[in-house]
Amino acid sequence: MFAIIETGGKQIIVKPGDTIFIEKVEGKEGDKFTFDKVLAIDGKIGTPYLKNASVSSIIEKQGKAKKIVVYRHNAKSTHKRKLGHRQPYTRVKILEIKG
Repeated sequence: MFAIIETGGKQIIVKPGDTIFIEKVEGKEGDKFTFDKVLAIDGKIGTPYLKNASVSSIIEKQGKAKKIVVYRHNAKSTHKRKLGHRQPYTRVKILEIKG
């Protein structure tokens, strides 16, 4: 059984037992989290979402990704800027698909 969920502006295909990285959501490690925006389950396709469908999961970790370097430079000038960014994420484990 699989489902396609929408979270953080992305669509992710999940199965029970999967561990996925998503955009940061509120909650502590060990809290349960439910995805309500379910696009499809085993061939059933919603318009745009399926009613009475949900995917339950548990939050395993709240963290930050590796640092990326963003370098800005304006042509024909001496203006340069170097920035770093660490994107926050949440690692969740999929427990059950309902619907």
